[in-house]
Amino acid sequence: MQAATLYVTLEPCAHRSDRGPACADLIVETPPARVVIGQRDPDPRTAGDGIARLQKAGIAVAVLEDAASARSLAGYLSVQQRGRPYVTLKLAQSLDGCIALADGTSQWITGDAARAHCHAMRARHDAICVGGGTWRADRPRLNVRLPGLEDRSPDRVVLTRGVQPEGVRVINTPGHISALEGVSTLYIEGGAATAASFLTADLVDELHLYRAPIVIGDGLRSIGALGLDNLADAHGRWSASEHRQLGSDSFTAYLRTRT
Repeated sequence: MQAATLYVTLEPCAHRSDRGPACADLIVETPPARVVIGQRDPDPRTAGDGIARLQKAGIAVAVLEDAASARSLAGYLSVQQRGRPYVTLKLAQSLDGCIALADGTSQWITGDAARAHCHAMRARHDAICVGGGTWRADRPRLNVRLPGLEDRSPDRVVLTRGVQPEGVRVINTPGHISALEGVSTLYIEGGAATAASFLTADLVDELHLYRAPIVIGDGLRSIGALGLDNLADAHGRWSASEHRQLGSDSFTAYLRTRT
């Protein structure tokens, strides 16, 4: 190991846990020449101590603090730094921003490829949330229906002040996501009022926008009122991070621009 370089996304931990001894101590026992770390660990039990132990043992350490490693750790970092899950809001809409006809008919806005992509996104999240109105009207399954990934279905969460539905967790306000134990990544799927409530509370970290090449006109909008008084307040808040074609539909991911 003396001439080896070890690459890790997160600073090796400096504390013992139920999973075993401190990673930093294990590395010191069989030391490489160099450790390249993608992100410092904000957990106060480590927070620099892991790096210090490696350096004390004579191991060269390089800390990148790069965007790619931060993206891969988005949920963990959000819980540690903000005390809440990383939130992704998904919208599937027509070219003119509608999610359904005026009578509420919404199946299907997008095609098979876009829906399969959405199910893959569900599989990557700890929990999935809809509003009480969507739950009562549609009784969505909110599971993963891709062959081989069915066991990756996220926990179901409903935003409502009503009676807790059987088999789901309930939050009364968007801010209550911080109380969702064991959830570091949360996927929001609907409806318009729920989307608006999370956006208004500035709790959306990533926006997934699926667009179908259709125009509905007098339909239901994808997002409710946000209370904007000045158009300038809408600018500079989102930056595109990914774009791809999914059959006839398109997918674009936007990241919330935060200072």
